[in-house]
Amino acid sequence: MITFLCNIVKGIILGAGAILPGISSGVLCVILGIYEKLITSVLGLIKDFKTNFKFLLPFFIGGLIGILIFGKFLNFVFIKYPMQSSFAFMGLILGTTPSLIKKTTQNSFKLHYILYTLVALLFSILLAKYEKNLALSGIAINYSAYYYILCGFLMSIGIIVPGISSTVILMLLGVYQIYLNAISFLDLTILFPLGIGIILGSIIWLKIIQYLLVKYNVQTFFCIIGFVFGSLLIMYPGFNLNYSGLISIALLFLCILISSYFEKKT
Repeated sequence: MITFLCNIVKGIILGAGAILPGISSGVLCVILGIYEKLITSVLGLIKDFKTNFKFLLPFFIGGLIGILIFGKFLNFVFIKYPMQSSFAFMGLILGTTPSLIKKTTQNSFKLHYILYTLVALLFSILLAKYEKNLALSGIAINYSAYYYILCGFLMSIGIIVPGISSTVILMLLGVYQIYLNAISFLDLTILFPLGIGIILGSIIWLKIIQYLLVKYNVQTFFCIIGFVFGSLLIMYPGFNLNYSGLISIALLFLCILISSYFEKKT
């Protein structure tokens, strides 16, 4: 029961992160230590439905809660307290990176693998800079259901692949604001075709990632480490030595301790 509740909490984090600009759902899965297991469970759902459904159910429940309830709250917090929120998320990431690095290097390590990390780090930084230059349009445009399916299909890349934010993809497609409004008002005419596209795209990208993890496990994780560190640089909001800055530093260290504690327990 405790594990079930913990997985619901992790699902809430994934759900809320799915709608926040700059946050990669794939990186969050890696940070929470569930990335490989989620891929295996989703792709093996038909083969062993009972076992995999039991594992996936709490994440599904938590994801819905995160999107429908906490998504609005977190979006408000990020807008109202950007520095404190960013430092808190950075602390949660920093607390789990040692175990990720240890897991990657314990079996096999070659010096040139660092190149995978550097390339992924550079790619994530460039992508984030491009995202910040995109202007959000508040104008409602009536796209077709087929276009929303395509948007969902492309959005799935940002959901599955660590380091690629699904929000930048939706911004490029001109539907990010529409996506947020659809979630706020539960507009199924938009969410349903988006969901179809996400499901179709996720199946394809999950199979690709699973292949990479099987054939090139160490190299893939070195790339993921680059994306994780890239997300830290992306989140860094700047720092002022004032009351807000001191609170932000305190939250950073507190969240490092919290995530380190839970990482050792899982």
